[in-house]
Amino acid sequence: MARPTSRVLTLLELLQSGGIRTVAELADRLGVDGRTVRRYVGHLVDLDIPVEAVRGRYGGYRLAPGYRLPPLMLNDDEALAVLLGLVAGRRTGLLTATGTATGTAGETAAAKIRRALPERLARRLDAVMESLAFTAPAGESATPETGVLLAVADAVRHRRPVSIRYTAGDGRRSERTLHPYGIVTHSGRWYVTGTDPGIGEDRTFRLDRIEDARALPGSFEPPAGLDPAQRVLSGLAKAAYRHEVTLRIHGTVERIRTRLPAGIASMEEPEPAAEGADPHAERWLRVELRAERLDWLPPVLASLDRPFVIERPDELRDLVVAFADRLTVSAHRQA
Repeated sequence: MARPTSRVLTLLELLQSGGIRTVAELADRLGVDGRTVRRYVGHLVDLDIPVEAVRGRYGGYRLAPGYRLPPLMLNDDEALAVLLGLVAGRRTGLLTATGTATGTAGETAAAKIRRALPERLARRLDAVMESLAFTAPAGESATPETGVLLAVADAVRHRRPVSIRYTAGDGRRSERTLHPYGIVTHSGRWYVTGTDPGIGEDRTFRLDRIEDARALPGSFEPPAGLDPAQRVLSGLAKAAYRHEVTLRIHGTVERIRTRLPAGIASMEEPEPAAEGADPHAERWLRVELRAERLDWLPPVLASLDRPFVIERPDELRDLVVAFADRLTVSAHRQA
């Protein structure tokens, strides 16, 4: 027979699953009567766990948001899911910084969960972690401060201006006002995109370079049909670099995007297909991109295996010819 303490912990686990649990349901799951359920609820309240009583025909009990996180009851599958999520988030740079020298919030959270696990379960999870390998390298660490992320997210949700202190990539510091439209994660980095009302221009900032963010009075209305993710990708594709490249490629948008995604290159919108024509047919599309180096482009264009025309720069033509010559030599080389 289960001891009262065990049943109280089971009651907490049931309430943590969310929603309102009726007294009859809880009594059935715990194998006790309704009066005993109420007594167990009283034990949880004595432990400062915020349990609310909901009156009415469909009433019962539920967990209310408390001033601190109540004890978590995780089974084997849930504990593994949490730890794997923390590991994946740390590798991709999608976890926030704690503001201390101990590492990211994900690392400290994983350590706490690992210490609280029963030895049997801890050994099983350690075996998974030790045998786990990733095909992609760990992402670059560019984690934003938790306070900055929460402040900007709140401003996005309530459409409030926010004041930020920002350090650009070249070390220049500035303080500006931003109307934030959305937060986007891309390639292991966090971005906020919006409009700078001081200069009337759209801007995108890396969250890890924002030192402080605070909401300002007032509100704003974002543009209709706004897509923050597409705005960030377009901004990255048009960022200032050493070379400006313009190409015309004969193919479909989907085919070209497999090698030149939106975060690298911008592409003109194809004209609507004539009535009765195949909307997925290949056509000549104008592609523009900016890059610090050009030597990576010839192999990419070759892998597309589609006709293309280089409009600029001439330096890229020379690199493509040299790459083709190397392929020709290798194709005729004997073992």
